[in-house]
Amino acid sequence: MAKTAEILAIGTELLTPQRTDTNSLAVTEHLNLLGVEVVAKHIIGDDRDRLTQAIRESVARSNIVILIGGLGPTEDDLTREAAAGALGLNLKLSLEQESILISRFRQINRPMAKNNIKQAYLLEGAEAMPNPNGSAPGQFLSTDRGALAMLPGPPREMKPMLVNELVPRLRHVIPPQVIRVRSFRITGIGESDLDTLIAPVYTRYTNPVTTVLSSPGDLFVFLRAQAETEQRADDLLREVGNAIAELLGDKVYSTNPDEPLEAVIGCLLRKHHATVATAESCTGGLIAGRLTERGGSSDFFVAGYVTYSAAQKQQVLGVPASLIQKHTAVSEPVAAAMAEGARRLSGATYALSATGYAGPDGGTEYDPVGAVYLGIATPTETRVIRVRYGADRYRVRTLATQASLDLLRKTLLKL
Repeated sequence: MAKTAEILAIGTELLTPQRTDTNSLAVTEHLNLLGVEVVAKHIIGDDRDRLTQAIRESVARSNIVILIGGLGPTEDDLTREAAAGALGLNLKLSLEQESILISRFRQINRPMAKNNIKQAYLLEGAEAMPNPNGSAPGQFLSTDRGALAMLPGPPREMKPMLVNELVPRLRHVIPPQVIRVRSFRITGIGESDLDTLIAPVYTRYTNPVTTVLSSPGDLFVFLRAQAETEQRADDLLREVGNAIAELLGDKVYSTNPDEPLEAVIGCLLRKHHATVATAESCTGGLIAGRLTERGGSSDFFVAGYVTYSAAQKQQVLGVPASLIQKHTAVSEPVAAAMAEGARRLSGATYALSATGYAGPDGGTEYDPVGAVYLGIATPTETRVIRVRYGADRYRVRTLATQASLDLLRKTLLKL
């Protein structure tokens, strides 16, 4: 059976907006490398009763419980006492740890305050984990279900102890297993539609576990498989992932979770030795901003024109005044003329355009707030699509930018 873990980050300061728990990210990474699934993370303030209860519940649920912080010498450092209470064990003074503490303070030529001695107390049956970067040793205790470990809170103390002391000890209590991950980045579909499409596949499996994450216009599907070997985990991912990929088709733009849409487009433009320009109204330069987000964009990005007013559409891009008068500035013909003007002016292979009503004001009966026309001019044709996103200005601009980039991506995929 796969091993599970819970992490408890301890300290009232972590419950304030000034401090963020980052230690648990490092612990999670190393647990995953051991094939252990982290099923819960908790932040507990410096309250002995709450902490005792949280530890008791975590130990009952999970095989591995990692406590981070609260090992110092002060009154609010309660992790040792709470762990002892949760497990029904005594704390005993370790003469060896006391000697190490005394030597440490001698080395730095400082008297040791009496309260430091509490750091030399270990849980019955626990093994001390050396801390060369601080005064508080960690502790490792084998339990009926697996293990409980205590790590110091300061990252410069915690991370070396995690790698050098805790991970080697965990290998002895964790059966050989691996976690493998497969991911898809998706655009051009809503979260609910995505889930409706792929749920008939992934709900048939408990391993791998499928997670869907969403940000405006950008969706992530993560598959996590646990198995005794990499080959078996990869087989599970292939079985489920290939079925999902077939359903999604070209809506999947990357299988690298760290590769955004603009990076994919940059690679495609370089591959085809092509360039791009933009002509934007309602998106106000966001499309150009995305295309130039990463270094090296000068390989393919030529120019960006933000023509917010009708006059600038005419004067800069050469959109005929008669076209705007007849169809309005937010229309398919104007979006087409903007893209063609940007391509003509810049000499780029492709040009993207965007004109619409981002809100909160404006709009017509046919094109209310949220309606956007996105154009693309290519060496052989000009195409325009109409999209509509509701009345939230941020959402309209963000989604229109993503859709414009995806329009270019799909155009390049057809080459």
